[in-house]
Amino acid sequence: MSGDSLPRVPLLINGEFVQSATTEWRDVINPATQQVLARVPMATADEVAAAVAAAQAAFKTWRKAPIGQRARIFLKYQQLIRDNIKSLAAILTAEQGKTLADAEGDVFRGLEVVEHAANIGTLQMGERAHNVAGGVDTYTLLQPLGVCAGITPFNFPAMIPLWMFPMAIATGNTFVLKPSEQDPMVTMRLVELALEAGVPAGVLNVVHGGEQVVNALCDHPDIKAVSFVGSTRVGTHVYERASLTGKRVQCMMGAKNHAIVLPDAHKEQTLNALAGAAFGAAGQRCMAVSVAVLVGAAREWIPEIVSRARGLTVGAGDAAGTDVGPLISCAARERVESLIERGLQDGATLELDGRRPALGGPLQQGNFVGPTIFSGVRPGMAIYEQEIFGPVLCIVGAETMDDAIALINANPNGNGTALFTQSGAAARKFEEEIDVGQVGINVPIPVPVPLFSFTGSRASKLGDLGPYGKQVVLFYTQTKTVTARWFDDASTGGVNTTISLK
Repeated sequence: MSGDSLPRVPLLINGEFVQSATTEWRDVINPATQQVLARVPMATADEVAAAVAAAQAAFKTWRKAPIGQRARIFLKYQQLIRDNIKSLAAILTAEQGKTLADAEGDVFRGLEVVEHAANIGTLQMGERAHNVAGGVDTYTLLQPLGVCAGITPFNFPAMIPLWMFPMAIATGNTFVLKPSEQDPMVTMRLVELALEAGVPAGVLNVVHGGEQVVNALCDHPDIKAVSFVGSTRVGTHVYERASLTGKRVQCMMGAKNHAIVLPDAHKEQTLNALAGAAFGAAGQRCMAVSVAVLVGAAREWIPEIVSRARGLTVGAGDAAGTDVGPLISCAARERVESLIERGLQDGATLELDGRRPALGGPLQQGNFVGPTIFSGVRPGMAIYEQEIFGPVLCIVGAETMDDAIALINANPNGNGTALFTQSGAAARKFEEEIDVGQVGINVPIPVPVPLFSFTGSRASKLGDLGPYGKQVVLFYTQTKTVTARWFDDASTGGVNTTISLK
């Protein structure tokens, strides 16, 4: 298909899907076959400004929308997502590469946040104290901020946009979303469904682009808050730049997630969990288990870990039986392959080499790396220090659980960690002493359900309030404290020149 006949991904400005006037376009590519699926625009400065202006104008009325009206939109929206989950997953798999089952999981975890947004009536409640002084009441209002913006990554093009705009809009804000330019099509379909659910014109807007658009969102004076999920490099830039203009910012960034395996762990369950968490989504998860710390006799499990990984099927995400799909791009594959080579150079033992899996037909051109395992990994090696973001598991040995905890706490990242054990005492010690935001006990990827908040920490997070859950309601609202006194008659009791409320 020629470039001129390819579908062109639109912008959404003030309730209308419009074609960009830009001269700069990028291809949306199926990572399994290199087929070009569509072209996505790098929005112009005027288009970004128009999206923000539409959101600013819509905020004047949307902020006053009754909370029940907002809740009903998201009740309808969650049903529309449920009705379309299969087709959404198919779009996602075509442009991102993950398996259809994993793509459905991507959509479903976002759907859970939409369901939570429908409960906004109980989430956006303030507090009240009666008669805090003579005839004085104090209460708080959680009021929307205004225009908010979201910048989302390629690895969860359904879930992470749904982490952001539903909660922002449900709390009375308006929103400008910048999806990943690598796989924006499923995001745009979700946006279409949001409009169908009743989100008013201007309340949700979408612009596409790269660094220039990101910077424009960070700099725009009418944007009050920015949410970001992505790499540490970009997230640090967004946090610093947006904070300088007085915005609230939350940035969920890179990781190096460790799982400790004690010898008493349930062996079969643990082996399955490690393989799924390390190699699912081709390792392109910020919560993937990329380091297994085998303690004591568990160090003898390496052959069985390798065997479990070797049994996984590499292929196109839409093919039956596929366990591991492609990486998002040729550049991503080349980077992962170069890090595997660095691991060899640094002296780690390559137990399983997933480079260049034997695949026929159009998949020969795909961005595939199969499950790869290193043992003998130590701090200081590139494969340990860097987030590989591919299907590569590093195995580290430790004599004791204390040694394993010290190793994890010495790592600068703090997104997620897990412990595999059947000992309640060990689990309690682990959750008390580990310095990581999200902890799993026999759960390899401990991303919380939306009743709670995503709580990555240390170098994995900038900003003190996480996405979704109760924390994000505070992030997207301003707490206004009101102290009120109503007099029964005209008597004031005289002038009071102190700060007392007597």
